[in-house]
Amino acid sequence: MLLAALLVLATQGCRRESVAVGRGLGFDEFLPRYNQHIAGWLKAELQAAQNELAKVESEIPKANAAQANSLRTRAEALRLDVEKFNFRLGLGDFLKIGSADEVPQDLVWKDGMDQPEIGDPAALKGGVFRRFIPSFPPTIRPFGDNSNNSFRGDAYDYIELPMVSLHPETMKEIPGLAKAWAESPDGRTVYFKLDPEARYSDGVPVRARDFLVAVYLRVSDHIVNPYAKQFYRENIAQIAIYDDTTVSVSLPETKAYAAALAGAITPSAPHFYSEYGADYNERYQWRFPPTTGAYEIRPADIVKGVSITQTRVKDWWARDRKYYKHRFNPDKIVHTVVRDESKAFELFRAGELDTFYLTRPELWYEKSEIEPVHKGYIERVTFYNRYPKIPRGLYLNVAKPPLDKLDVRIGIQHAMNWQKVIDVMFRGDCQRLNAFNEGYVTFSDPSIRSRPYSIELARAAFRKAGYTIEGKDGILSKPDGTRLSVSVSYPVMPVYDRMFAILCEEAKACGFELRLDGLEATVSYKKVMQKQHEMTLSSWMISPPIPDFHQFLHSSNAVDDKGALKPQTNNIFSWRRADTDELSEKVRTARNAEELRDAAWKLQRIMHDEAIFVPAYAVDYMRLGSWRWVRWPDCPETRFSPPVVFDPHEVFVFWIDEKAREETQNARRNGEVFPESTRVIDDYRITAPAEGGAP
Repeated sequence: MLLAALLVLATQGCRRESVAVGRGLGFDEFLPRYNQHIAGWLKAELQAAQNELAKVESEIPKANAAQANSLRTRAEALRLDVEKFNFRLGLGDFLKIGSADEVPQDLVWKDGMDQPEIGDPAALKGGVFRRFIPSFPPTIRPFGDNSNNSFRGDAYDYIELPMVSLHPETMKEIPGLAKAWAESPDGRTVYFKLDPEARYSDGVPVRARDFLVAVYLRVSDHIVNPYAKQFYRENIAQIAIYDDTTVSVSLPETKAYAAALAGAITPSAPHFYSEYGADYNERYQWRFPPTTGAYEIRPADIVKGVSITQTRVKDWWARDRKYYKHRFNPDKIVHTVVRDESKAFELFRAGELDTFYLTRPELWYEKSEIEPVHKGYIERVTFYNRYPKIPRGLYLNVAKPPLDKLDVRIGIQHAMNWQKVIDVMFRGDCQRLNAFNEGYVTFSDPSIRSRPYSIELARAAFRKAGYTIEGKDGILSKPDGTRLSVSVSYPVMPVYDRMFAILCEEAKACGFELRLDGLEATVSYKKVMQKQHEMTLSSWMISPPIPDFHQFLHSSNAVDDKGALKPQTNNIFSWRRADTDELSEKVRTARNAEELRDAAWKLQRIMHDEAIFVPAYAVDYMRLGSWRWVRWPDCPETRFSPPVVFDPHEVFVFWIDEKAREETQNARRNGEVFPESTRVIDDYRITAPAEGGAP
C-alpha cells in the first residue's frame, strides 16, 4: 500500500517514443524490439555522461575555488552515472526471460512472517459499507488516458497486492504476491518467489511472465504514456523471469528498502488483454481487469454518473494469510457520487453514508454537534497517526535579494506568526511544523524546533543584516533607503487570504513588509516553476518510508550548465551547495537505515540552520464520524488503525456489524439512546521533545 505510488506514477504521459508493436496482445513481437530500444538508450546516455565528464574535468583546473568545488561535485555525480549505465548494460536485456539455473544458489531468503498481525481478530466478514465520491471517474482502466483520477486509489492502489510491501506499523517488509525474497550481495537485485496459490479474481494463477506483460502494456505505443516509459527506463535496471514463479528486479543503484521498492511492481493478466491494441483506451474504458486484491468491480456495478460498487472476491486467495485475514471485511463497498459536501454530510447525518471526515474545525465543533451524535448513534474519533508531515510552509528563493542573506532569512522566520494562524483559524488544533520532511520517525531529527514568532529576535536579525532605520509605517530600511520588503506568491483562495492577512499584520510589528502576491492557481504555479518568485507558500505530497531531498536541494535542479536558474524543477529554493548535493545523493543511494538516517538528519539540520524553509503548520490526526455499526479494531495488534496511514480507510481494517446496525435502527425508531461516544486514539502519537531547540 505505502509504496503503491512507485507504480502508480508510471501511468501518466504526454510524449511518444518510437517502439513498434503489433495488434492484439503483441507481447512476443514487442519484447526484442523494446530490449533493443532500451539498450540503445543506455548506450547513448553512457556516451553523453562520458563526454560531459571529460568536459567538466577539463574545466576544473581553470576554475576559481568556488567553481572548482561545484565542478568536482558535478564530476563525481557523472562518474556515478557512468558506473550506473555500465552496470545496466552489463545486465543484458531489460526485460529478460532466463532459466532456473541462473538464479544464484547462495541467496538468503526471507519471508517477513515475524511482524504483528494487521487488524482485529474480532472483525466480521459481510455487510455493505457506503461512502461518497465527489465525482464519477472518467474511466476505470488502471493505465492510459485519464487513469490517474481520484478513484484509482480505491480501485487499485489500496487493493492490488505487490510482491512485497511494508507493514503499516513497523515499516518492515511483509509478503504480498511473493512468499519469499532475497537480495544479491551488491543490494541491487532482488529475487522473488511467487506464492504458488496467488490467483487473479477470475481464478487464473499469477505467473512470472505477467510482470513483463505489465511493463509492456504501459510502455507500448498503443497508449500515450511517456511517464511510464521514463519511469521504467530510469528507475528499473532489469526485470527478469526464470520460471513460472521466480522473478528478479534490479535497481540502477543500491537503495535502502530495496525489496519493497523492487517488489512494488504488480502483474497484469495476459488473457484479459488479448484484445490489446491501438484502440485500448476505448475498448477497455469500463472493463475492470482481474485483480490479485480483495475487491473487484463487476460490469453491473458501474452505474455511470451515479455510483460504483466494489465486491469482495469470492474465495480470495489471500483471505487466510497472516497480514490480510482481518482486513477487507465488507462484502461490498458502495461509492455514491455526491458533488456537494454539504449534501453528503446530510446523507451521513441521515444514516445513508457510514463514515464522514470531520477534521476541519467547523465540521468537528459545529456541524457534528447533532442529535445522532448526542444519542450515541454516530461515534466520533480523533485518531493520531504517524504519517510523515506534509512540508507546508514558505519556500524562500535564495537567488532573490535580500533572501540571499542568512540574517534576513532568520529574521523572516521569527517574523511569521504561524502560531496565531493556528490559534485563530484552526482553533489551536493544528501543530506548528518544525522541519522539512518531519515525521519520518527514524529519518527525521526530533531535536529540530521551528523558530518562534518574536519581535525582538526578528528585529535583532534584521539589524545584523543592515536594516537599522524604522520608517513612519514601522518598516525597517537600510541607511541607503533599501526597504525591508519581500513578496509572497500564493494561489488566491479564501483560506489563504485570511492566513496572510494575519501574517502580514504580525510581520509589520517586526519591521518587515510582507507584500502579498496572490494569483490564480495556474498563474502562481507557473511563476514559481519559472523561479520568478521571492517567497511562496507551498506543500508537496509525500509518502513513507524514505524522505526525498534531491529534487528540492540538489544543484542540478537549481541551475543549468550556464549557471542560470533552471525552470520547471522542484528546487524552488534555488539552493545549490556541494555538501547538500553529496548528502542528497547519499539519501537516494544509502545501503542501510543508518546511512540514510545520518544523511537525512544532516540535511534537515542544514535546512534549519540556513533558514530557507519557514515551517507552517501540520496535522498529525484525522477526525472521523462513524455510525456505530461501523467497527474499528481495538486489540493489542491494532488500535483503531495501523499508524503509518494517511487515511484509516485505506488499510481496510474496519468491518460492518449487522447486529449493531439493526440495534441502532430500532433505537432510532423507538427513541432509545446509547452513551455519547467521542474518543481520542493517541496510542501511536509521537510526543514532541521538550522546548529549547535552536532559536
